[in-house]
Amino acid sequence: MNMQSKSDSYAAAGVDITAGYRAVELMKQHIAKTMTSGVCSDVGGFGGLFELDVTGMTRPVLVSGTDGVGTKLKIAFLLDKHDTVGIDCVAMCVNDIICAGAKPLFFLDYIACGKNVPERIADIVKGVAEGCVQSGAALIGGETAEMPGFYPVDEYDLAGYCTGVVDKSKIIDNKTMEEGDVVIALPSSGVHSNGFSLVRKVFDVENADITKPCAELGGKSVGETLLTPTKIYVKPVLALLEKVKVKGISHITGGGFYENIPRSIPEGLGAKIDKASVRILPIFDLIAKTGNISERDMFNTFNMGVGMSIVVSRAEVDTALAILRENGEDAYVIGEIVKSDEKVIL
Repeated sequence: MNMQSKSDSYAAAGVDITAGYRAVELMKQHIAKTMTSGVCSDVGGFGGLFELDVTGMTRPVLVSGTDGVGTKLKIAFLLDKHDTVGIDCVAMCVNDIICAGAKPLFFLDYIACGKNVPERIADIVKGVAEGCVQSGAALIGGETAEMPGFYPVDEYDLAGYCTGVVDKSKIIDNKTMEEGDVVIALPSSGVHSNGFSLVRKVFDVENADITKPCAELGGKSVGETLLTPTKIYVKPVLALLEKVKVKGISHITGGGFYENIPRSIPEGLGAKIDKASVRILPIFDLIAKTGNISERDMFNTFNMGVGMSIVVSRAEVDTALAILRENGEDAYVIGEIVKSDEKVIL
């Protein structure tokens, strides 16, 4: 820890430099768990260095993604629980780039706060590190910005950025997708990290008690259920890509089925979803009931229990399901690709 750098004047303005040093020391143990063979730098430098191993690739392509956690952070503030939102941050990025078939290489985070409380920052980074471990990415850098007067002292924002790599010949596109292909669902762990402005309004979280047990949620509280971290699908999908020709992948985020599934489907085709087969989680039933939200709006806002959809040929469905299940995903079929001007038919 650098004990020479200390500014009383800056501290009087609300920025404690030494708190930043303390936070870095506390987070190092978590970051160490994410180190992979490509990492070439230590925490604290001006840039994260990563050596790219392209063994076996003919035309390596870098794929990047960036995202944040959104107003789900408000739930973390209310529950004073900060060690899982980092998983959400990583998930929102790595789940996006795996849609192109890219293996995540490294991740960087950005935390902006009203007051740097080292223990809280370390908790946030603990979650980021866990997300990196789950996705196989190295946490090679980040930034914590203390911004008094811009954020309340007990609040922060969290965003991240990741880079992955895929051989150009193996990039997942929809060029071979055709009528009769099958849509597979990978279950979500809950609301994930989207639609929380509506969720917060529905449950009036700032005024209601979201910590009491809820029968509709199996005894869990609304707060605990909402804070469930976003599932990371990287490793099961990478395992699938080794043995099956995947024709399209959609990460179901904000905009739900209607906005995200079409992003992996070419013109002239649509996804006919068997709505009755979708395993809707109890939290979504509770949101719809409490907020009097129409079914279409629910499917157009939330993942409804499906965190990712994958399109494969009918001939490879059984193989794909077996591989995904062997890798911890209770995957199941929810529909098929049909000739249609409508991208999603529910």
